[in-house]
Amino acid sequence: MRPYAPRHPPVKRSDFQFDLPAELIAQRPLPRRSDSRLLHLARRGGALADRAFRDLPALLQAGDLLVFNDTRVIPARLFGRKASGGRVELLLERLLGDRECLVQLRASKPLRPGGAILLEDGSRLVMTGRDGAFFRLELAEGRLSDKLEQLGHMPLPPYITRADSAEDFERYQTVYANTPGAVAAPTAGLHFDHELLEAIDARGVERARVTLHVGAGTFQPVRVDDIAQHEMHAEYLEVAEETCAAVRRTRERGGRVVAVGTTSVRALETAAAGGELQPFRGDSRIFIHPGYRFRVIDGLVTNFHLPESTLLMLVCALAGTDETLGAYRHAVANRYRFFSYGDAMLIL
Repeated sequence: MRPYAPRHPPVKRSDFQFDLPAELIAQRPLPRRSDSRLLHLARRGGALADRAFRDLPALLQAGDLLVFNDTRVIPARLFGRKASGGRVELLLERLLGDRECLVQLRASKPLRPGGAILLEDGSRLVMTGRDGAFFRLELAEGRLSDKLEQLGHMPLPPYITRADSAEDFERYQTVYANTPGAVAAPTAGLHFDHELLEAIDARGVERARVTLHVGAGTFQPVRVDDIAQHEMHAEYLEVAEETCAAVRRTRERGGRVVAVGTTSVRALETAAAGGELQPFRGDSRIFIHPGYRFRVIDGLVTNFHLPESTLLMLVCALAGTDETLGAYRHAVANRYRFFSYGDAMLIL
């Protein structure tokens, strides 16, 4: 099946703006994962249909392939204080070994090289440098993974305005999460429960996995007006030969490759950057926006994304900007729930 490329891509950040009432931003998950609503946007023609997420198996065909991101969210938010007594909030971006890490810092005054942060148990982190917007810190004693396990909070997105709770340790995590390393959840996967996965298997749909460790940079806004000038943050990913083989089998039998989440899209399309899907392990800065020609995927399960975000731009690249923003206006008018704990879209 040849990829479909939407026409006439816009290039301005403001082209991806839409109005969203604050009360539609989901602050908590629904009691059951698969109770979410599903807005089906036909990739060809742009027709919309309001459905329930549990209808997903019926919208797929035997021989299709669903590709999931199996990253596992780590408790990446830490609290501490500077030597002066000022409160500091740290959001881990990436572990660089047992004792070093890259973080985002929230503090009243910037931390300087050599400056120290004391965590809640008295452990000492020292700033050793900067990497763009991130601070490089080194733990004086012990292992950072142990500190995260002991002191870490679930790194809920900034638009969730409450503190994290014990519930989030289960619900801000997919049921198939396997490989620790993400500091934000691949949220399209939050709608799947074991019963729904069994129904997908019974439908004759194959499943495959990639790993992309979602970084804190996923919440960084696009600050330039010309989106072609935007520089993406780096995220680590792995695509195994087993997944490449599953895609080849799907193509051979005439099935469709449907990514679960924008992170799965970015992993697959990075691994196919040379023209053909190949095993890949390393960082990616791929920025998918209107005008991009998809090499691997035919469809997408995704949540509703922030205005002017790179995630929304990726969705527009697949479905068309006018069609996508029309679907978003429909979702707002029909009171869909937005963002990480919100409802979902199927573009297929």
